[in-house]
Amino acid sequence: MTFDLQTLVRPNIAALTPYSSARDEFSGTAQVFLDANENSLGSPLKKWFHRYPDPQQMAVKAKLATIKSVDPSNLLLGNGSDECIDILFRCFCEPGKDNVVICPPTYGMYEVSADINNIEIRKAMLLDDYQLNLAHIEQLVDAHTKIIWLCSPNNPTGNSLLREDIAYVLNNFNGLVVLDEAYINFSKQKSWIQELQDYPNLVILQTMSKAWGLAGLRLGITVASREIIAIMNKVKPPYNINQATQDLMLEALEEVGMVNDMIREIVAMRDALIPVFESMPIVEKVYPSDANFFLVKIKEARAVYEFLLTKGIVVRDRSKVVLCDDCLRITVGTEHENTLLVDAFAEWINQKQ
Repeated sequence: MTFDLQTLVRPNIAALTPYSSARDEFSGTAQVFLDANENSLGSPLKKWFHRYPDPQQMAVKAKLATIKSVDPSNLLLGNGSDECIDILFRCFCEPGKDNVVICPPTYGMYEVSADINNIEIRKAMLLDDYQLNLAHIEQLVDAHTKIIWLCSPNNPTGNSLLREDIAYVLNNFNGLVVLDEAYINFSKQKSWIQELQDYPNLVILQTMSKAWGLAGLRLGITVASREIIAIMNKVKPPYNINQATQDLMLEALEEVGMVNDMIREIVAMRDALIPVFESMPIVEKVYPSDANFFLVKIKEARAVYEFLLTKGIVVRDRSKVVLCDDCLRITVGTEHENTLLVDAFAEWINQKQ
């Protein structure tokens, strides 16, 4: 199939002249900044917080690009991945006209963002093994389908989608295929980032919230062709990543070794916890996981969830989500937190005997 990006862009976005600050237009070294109506005397905090941040986050992108083995022009940074999701809708989906396909059960913000932007959602439910229903996806696609949203490893199920199925969608759909890899660092599966040159319709979402442990800083990453990124840059707010986040991100990106150690430790604890839960008499199934969480099918899931709350333990009740009947989603905690969790389950089981 021939992919033509220009046919996907909303006409008003294609014609849009984006907001441009003097910092966007200026390159080089300056001693005096009198362009942005800032408080030139400083701030009660660090001196440089009285200046607007780099609107293109070039220092952060340069470090990230090295880690991801891409060019900085292939990156857009968002205030969390949720902003990246919203920008994609606003760039490529005409409200009240276009549609997108999602594959439930999956991350809920695809549907929420579609509803906010008045975009029709079409649902191709996953199969019983939580893999893609390719035939159903094909049935749902029409001339107004702009984006297919995939999540791998998937949330809330934890499994990776089959690589050959993702490739099939990429090869047979002329719109954008957005692959959310928020949990890819915990998986043995390779990221699709290195496949960008082969698939011009591929958009990858990653995040600093999970493996990097920086959820409080709110930094999402879009990786795509420079042409797609250029369109998204027209729509993103000019200063969407604040200076504190950029400064702390530069520090964090020096600690790749520490992050890799944390990933190994979390995966080891996940793999140790799963057989413990599989041995519990109230557990009907623990689904395979390539993430830092796992999905558990459990008798009286809602009652167990509420009992855990009485113990000060919060897990995610997914028992009302399609294909997740009676399921709890459990994040891998610290060793101490995991022990408290297992002990609470043991207490519940003893009460039921």
